[in-house]
Amino acid sequence: MLWSGWGDPARATPLPEPTVALLRDLLGVRPAGAAPVALRDVGVPANRLSQDDLDALAATVGAAHVRTGAESRVRHTRGRSTSDLLRIRTGETSDAPDAVVLPATHDEVLALLRTCTARRIAVVPYGGGTSVVGALTPRGASLRGVGSGGFIALDLRRMNALVALDETSRTAVLEPGLRGPAVEALLAGRGYTLGHFPQSFEWASVGGFAAARSSGQASAGYGRFDDMVVGLTVATPEGTLDLGRAPKSGAGPDLRQLVLGSEGAFGVITSVTVRVHPVPEARAYEGWRFVSFDRGAAALRGLAQDGPLPAVLRLSDEAETMAGLADPEAIGSSADAGCLAVLGFEGTAAEVAGRRAAVAETLAGAGGEPLGSGPGDRWEHGRFDAPYLRDALLDAGAFVETLETATFWSDVPRLYEAVRCALIGALAGAGTPPLVMCHISHVYPSGASLYFTVVSAQGTDPVEHWAKAKHAACDAIIEAAGTISHHHGVGTDHRDWYGQEIGPLGGAVLRAVKDRLDPAGILNPGVLVPGE
Repeated sequence: MLWSGWGDPARATPLPEPTVALLRDLLGVRPAGAAPVALRDVGVPANRLSQDDLDALAATVGAAHVRTGAESRVRHTRGRSTSDLLRIRTGETSDAPDAVVLPATHDEVLALLRTCTARRIAVVPYGGGTSVVGALTPRGASLRGVGSGGFIALDLRRMNALVALDETSRTAVLEPGLRGPAVEALLAGRGYTLGHFPQSFEWASVGGFAAARSSGQASAGYGRFDDMVVGLTVATPEGTLDLGRAPKSGAGPDLRQLVLGSEGAFGVITSVTVRVHPVPEARAYEGWRFVSFDRGAAALRGLAQDGPLPAVLRLSDEAETMAGLADPEAIGSSADAGCLAVLGFEGTAAEVAGRRAAVAETLAGAGGEPLGSGPGDRWEHGRFDAPYLRDALLDAGAFVETLETATFWSDVPRLYEAVRCALIGALAGAGTPPLVMCHISHVYPSGASLYFTVVSAQGTDPVEHWAKAKHAACDAIIEAAGTISHHHGVGTDHRDWYGQEIGPLGGAVLRAVKDRLDPAGILNPGVLVPGE
């Protein structure tokens, strides 16, 4: 991955000049100034681990798999939020790990955790590095209580096998370092698919999917990642957890759900058993227009509650529809009024045709206007391109960031307005009026998620500028009965609001779990657990 941005550097392209001019005229965006520093010119802090510490790590995984060079440390610094990228583009690496360690087996992970516990070295599990909530940056206040304050990035890329495929049960055992494309390629070779396609699909890993409760773009058809998981193996400083000997069980609370979403604070996921599906014979995408976001949301609610459901179901509000944000060439060029819904169908040719017809009848009855396959095909073609567009916007001097939440259908209008008003008020009040866009990205019979994209001028201190706006938006989410995260996770960025969401007793329960599994507090200090 590009060290100072997103994805494959060969796919990075600048914004077209008309788009730059539009941003300048509409939002007051000005050129960003200096280009990102070159990787060769980026320094890292002095290593806080002793040579004896490094030798002990190497004794477990081999010296070749303990890396302390500047480039390895820089590439494992923080995640991929806009604030993370703005800092790394200037060469600011104060949060760099002291070493990058690459185990190859569950037993090596266990041994590393024992070594790090004994030496008070903090451990940050690292998959694809795509966190946007500070989940790869342990908090300094917590680190001061862990040995020298040093930490390692536990990079799981060597654990990248399809361990087993049970075609009778239609389950697969996957190692945590497998990235999304590799999972699909391995399963497709046997005629199966996982069906999990988040926007981070190209770079995120199986371990990260599980640790952050990821949700893919086809969740209406396949479910969230936590719905797919039937088993987990977890290495902790206190030993191994093997969870999931049946699809469902009445034997007490489901501890799988304790690990899913734990963000490396309780242990390191070393294998995941997931449900898989035969590769669909046919796929089809299409677009529909609704006169307003409220009307479109009501139509999506009808499908979610009464069916039939397509595999992909999403609805952009008026601002996002008009902006055409998914296509840099189309930004600001849409003349279409209303709100765009994108639908995707998968299955046999007959199933796809039948479901499309049934859905069309429902949407037409709800006031929808069919737009044909064009909008859906364009979305499908560019479904993973938005992070590349963010890099181009940053280069042009714009600030762009996302946040997401979810609530029950009855509270969707209130939550939508509360977050929009909080973002507009905070950013406009600071002299950088924003364009705030939103789409419904995932639906359930009882509710839906809202995914916001914000574009503004960067201002003199864009990191601090966004921190104040994000704070206002998080306050609004809690006050409007939303969850602080639907699928990005908690990390360090959302931890305080997560504490408000689950209450003091909920926070105490999580701290008790962490104290039992990680009594020395080495695992991802400051991440997830309120009050840690």
